[in-house]
Amino acid sequence: MTRATVLQEVRRMRFEELYERRQRRELTMVEAAEILGVTERTFRRWSTRYEANGVAGLEDQRLGRASARASPVDEALQMVTLYESRYTGWTVKHFHEHWQANHGGTRSYTWTKQQLQANGHVAHAPRRGAHRKKRPRKPLPGMMLQQDGSTHEWVPGCQWDLIVTLDDATNELYSAFFVEEEGTMSSFHGLREVIEAKGLFSSLYVDCGSHYWYTAEAGGKVDKTRLTQVHRALRQLGITLIAAYSPEARGRSERAFCTLQDRLPKELAFAGITDRAAANEWLRTRFVPAYNQRFAVPAAEPGTAFVPWVGVSLADVLCVQEDRVVANDNTVRYQGRSLQIPPDSHRFHYVKATVRVHEYPDGTVAVFHGPRCLVRYDAEGQLIKSEVASWHQKDPTVRSRDRPIINPRVTVHARISARG
Repeated sequence: MTRATVLQEVRRMRFEELYERRQRRELTMVEAAEILGVTERTFRRWSTRYEANGVAGLEDQRLGRASARASPVDEALQMVTLYESRYTGWTVKHFHEHWQANHGGTRSYTWTKQQLQANGHVAHAPRRGAHRKKRPRKPLPGMMLQQDGSTHEWVPGCQWDLIVTLDDATNELYSAFFVEEEGTMSSFHGLREVIEAKGLFSSLYVDCGSHYWYTAEAGGKVDKTRLTQVHRALRQLGITLIAAYSPEARGRSERAFCTLQDRLPKELAFAGITDRAAANEWLRTRFVPAYNQRFAVPAAEPGTAFVPWVGVSLADVLCVQEDRVVANDNTVRYQGRSLQIPPDSHRFHYVKATVRVHEYPDGTVAVFHGPRCLVRYDAEGQLIKSEVASWHQKDPTVRSRDRPIINPRVTVHARISARG
């Protein structure tokens, strides 16, 4: 029994009671109509129909008749068939957007949801309970960004990590890409994309992952005195790193990942993409702009908190930096590799000198002595660029016996004697 039928039955019972009281002259026509909640004219018309046809005269003839504004049956069937054949498992909102954009759908979201629910393709959502008050958004873009990663089967059989950096004020995605595993280098990659595109921001809100923080014990407070590589780079840039101790604290990034985990695998499958490189290119050029257009919200106040980046190379800040002492053969040991420092016109060798090794997200490595880059190597440890000029390159008139000896174990006295 539908709600309309129940209401009509209640109305009939109340009318019969008031009609009997009106017949006994306990109520006037105006009083009876007021109790029933209708006008005097309506009560008189119902009384006439009741006296002529009995209870049947009180039935609403509109019930059970198709609405003149109802959508055609074949249109609803076509929409439901499309969902069954190509969009099974999609949320109603996601399907409705695709239906309107790609298949000429004109009906509302509510109509689409009701048709899919009536055919058993979409379950009715449970009633939402009370929720705690959300933290207000930051008023300006660039005041606080959130960065997080999510491991998911984005394409069948592949568990990639999606690294996302978004703005707390607008919910806009500034960076999104797939990597094999979340870590220090993926964080550097995301931060560099944001700073190069937007500029420096004020703070970064992250979880307690080991690439962001040192933690003495699992689940405990983070150690703000021992800096990870990411924390060191952010402090060098003047950006505050903020720790979140629960997923609820990072509610906006968690809700963004819920949306991404629901929509992104379906969109990748719809586009026929299974390769990670192609997926990253598609994310950058297609999905992220469409996502921002759909889900980004205006900031509470006009303006921006981003500051243009000016200074040293950003790549030499957003990288792993470790100090090393040069060995007696003028080499540096790093990650199981021996990096040879080439001849330098400024000094005979760097034996026992403290140098700084930079490892970049693309796997390349550079050796610095103070602010000077001495040499660069590719991911396999092969020399790709020497930033220092050898004696021969500096002055071609210098004889070969006057060039510095690469083996630093040979003493300076030997070089003096060699010059005669």
